Amino acid sequence: MGNQNIMKRLIVTFFVTLFASGFFMRGAEEKNEWTRFRGPNGSGISGAQTIPIKWTAKEYNWTIKLPGDGSSSPVVWREKLFVTCNDRKKSIRSIVCVNTTGGKINWRSDYPVKRHRLHRDNDFTSATPCVDEHGVILAWSSPEQLLVTALSLDGEKMWQRELGPYKGLHGSSNSPILAEGLVVLANDQMDPRRFAWHLPKGTNMDPGKSFLIALDRKTGKTRWKVDRRSELAGYATPCIRRSGGRTEVVFTSTAHGITAVDLKSGRISWEIDKIWDDRTVSSPQLFGDLVFGSFGKGLSGQRLVAVRPEKPGSRKGELVYDIRRGVPLVPSFVVKDDLLYLWTDSGIVTCVDAATGNKHWRERVGGEYYSSPIWIKGRLYCISKHGQIVVLAASRKFEVLARMELSEKTFATPAVANGVMYLRTQSRLYSLGKEP
Repeated sequence: MGNQNIMKRLIVTFFVTLFASGFFMRGAEEKNEWTRFRGPNGSGISGAQTIPIKWTAKEYNWTIKLPGDGSSSPVVWREKLFVTCNDRKKSIRSIVCVNTTGGKINWRSDYPVKRHRLHRDNDFTSATPCVDEHGVILAWSSPEQLLVTALSLDGEKMWQRELGPYKGLHGSSNSPILAEGLVVLANDQMDPRRFAWHLPKGTNMDPGKSFLIALDRKTGKTRWKVDRRSELAGYATPCIRRSGGRTEVVFTSTAHGITAVDLKSGRISWEIDKIWDDRTVSSPQLFGDLVFGSFGKGLSGQRLVAVRPEKPGSRKGELVYDIRRGVPLVPSFVVKDDLLYLWTDSGIVTCVDAATGNKHWRERVGGEYYSSPIWIKGRLYCISKHGQIVVLAASRKFEVLARMELSEKTFATPAVANGVMYLRTQSRLYSLGKEP
């Protein structure tokens, strides 16, 4: 009996330690790194404690002018921040590594790019890189090629893959993610026949070749590839979902709705299609067993859906609820403390119960937005296209806490690491907050 009690205590101690270690590791990751678009699993949530609610220009740790403009978001690994820039006049793309302590540029790598058609607010490097202890991954496109490049933390090229030509009416913004030794990328391209009226005579009307792909992190070799139908170019960045001992990658697209792919095998786990017929830009988010996705057209979102995947092997899912008012097209959602926040392109913010979709409030804060909101210490931070920072209380009660001006166009989403928030405008980078 004594031995059994000892064994039980050992088992309990083991699982408590394992549980605590998991939280410690996640906390360390949130503290020291911001490794992809919108940080940990694309959630836009940070555990930082030292970001102020309101500040003046004198309170920035440092600010630097970048060697080019752009709209991609920064990513951070320890003391190194990575951000991309472009020079349209010289037809150059750049990746820049900045020391987070003093704002000094450690290194910069330039790559030529052939000028091509883009949306007026897009650029050659709008995709956000991803980073880990081995280095940084870039995914850039042109009509001639979709190019994935792996660089070391010191800027040395490790490998490069050309994945074929890219067709998109407005250019691309497909941001890669890293997961369990894989580089994962969504490549949903355009079918030009949908825009025949808009394209010059003689345009090749063959659809672009769409696919989802996972590349080996160390070598760049293809580990799996899922061919897709082509309708409209996709801009959403996938996220990782763990369920029933499996790890899935969740994608959204016009042609396929919401799709989950087994990370290890590349097989489709489940899919909910025919839920929208236009562009997917906001990135999918998770809440318990729910998956959120949305689509929109023109300048606004049209529909957000909350779906619940059925049991593994069913390849289906159920619609739990949908929202058709106050839905963003470009900004991604925030889900925190059982609340779902929707920040629209036109400056309308909605807070709903994440489990049911029941509305708590919907208010207009003003401005126009491409940047996605992030959550820090019970607050939402978002930056308008014209550089106004708006801070709201993240709660069931609407409250505007602060407004500050960056006085320059801003399409990027801030990064938060080491207790510091990094804000990127079209031409400048700012550091705010103190390490705890």
